[in-house]
Amino acid sequence: MLVLAVDTSTPFVTAGVCRLVPGESAPRVDTIATRVTEDGRAHAELLTPHILECLAEAGLTPGEIDAVAVGTGPGPFTGLRVGMATAAAFADAISRPVYGVCSLDGLAATARAAGATGDLVVVTDARRRESYHARYRADGTRTAGPTVEPAAGIDVDGVAHLAGDPVRLGEVTAVPRHSTPGIVAVSAPDPAGLVVVAAPDLLAGTPPTPLEPLYLRRPDAIPPRHVAPSTALRGARR
Repeated sequence: MLVLAVDTSTPFVTAGVCRLVPGESAPRVDTIATRVTEDGRAHAELLTPHILECLAEAGLTPGEIDAVAVGTGPGPFTGLRVGMATAAAFADAISRPVYGVCSLDGLAATARAAGATGDLVVVTDARRRESYHARYRADGTRTAGPTVEPAAGIDVDGVAHLAGDPVRLGEVTAVPRHSTPGIVAVSAPDPAGLVVVAAPDLLAGTPPTPLEPLYLRRPDAIPPRHVAPSTALRGARR
């Protein structure tokens, strides 16, 4: 099964084509092509070219893709909208299903592939000096999160490894503790990590649920408060 995977939940613009192969103990995910660029202000400009470059490198046409997996956050409002809208439009154009994946779950799977063991906490930047984070057991089960709070307040008692945004991880490890978890140098979910999380539904042919972004909080932009015309006029005359 050929799967296009994209994620824009972090400053990294990620796209890739993976081959998902069923296995007796666990499915295998092979990455055929991938494009990743760190630029938190260029999701809209870079994502579609990344997808087309991956297809060209893999020697595939869009119609040969069997399914699409997309990170649904948590992440910034604008970035998530770009990734999810692009994934949905691509899947609709080729009449294929699109599966939403918690981006932190994808990051955890990526960290496992990079060597993370034991209990794992993954952390991404939520801006406003806060972080998105979640905790996982060694078997990959998420046991807490996703949630948003200052990184220094994250409970890492009993955690073997951390992965995610380097700045926020530095805030976690700056707090004095009895033991400091090891850090795995993975900052964002890669295509294979996203496909690993979506694999059970993909292989079972489970119909995907509607895409729902995990914002966890209101967007930074707030509509202006309505002011009655008479009040505005009185203020202008003062």
